[in-house]
Amino acid sequence: MTVLHQPRHKNKTFATLLALLFGGIGMQRLYLRGWRDPWLWLHLASLPTAWLVAQLAPQADGFYKLLPVMLSGLAGMLQALILGLTPDEKWDARYNPASGRRSDTRWPVAVLLVASMMIGAGGLIATISRLFDLLYTGGAYG
Repeated sequence: MTVLHQPRHKNKTFATLLALLFGGIGMQRLYLRGWRDPWLWLHLASLPTAWLVAQLAPQADGFYKLLPVMLSGLAGMLQALILGLTPDEKWDARYNPASGRRSDTRWPVAVLLVASMMIGAGGLIATISRLFDLLYTGGAYG
């Protein structure tokens, strides 16, 4: 007896939530594409990169030590927006071509989009502000 394996249906709301909460370590990439996704490994590389910066420059400001992780997190926020704004038909064509189900995204994705926009924009502004403060004043404002 042969058992046919039906591909799992990828949920757009869940993928957007993963990108919002754990985008800095690439959990949305793992959910959508698996361990072979090179962008997942780039997200994961931010952790040892931050550790390496901390080891090589222990006297550096903490901002520089955490910068790789912060940039990865900002990229995750951007991906949350991209995933959440993808139309359902395009989503199903890309991630669910053989699942046999159709996506029907509702209002929770809108809430996640607003949250990722608020957190992502605030994080980007804070990162740019702190970077310019350190580069131009040596950290005089914080």
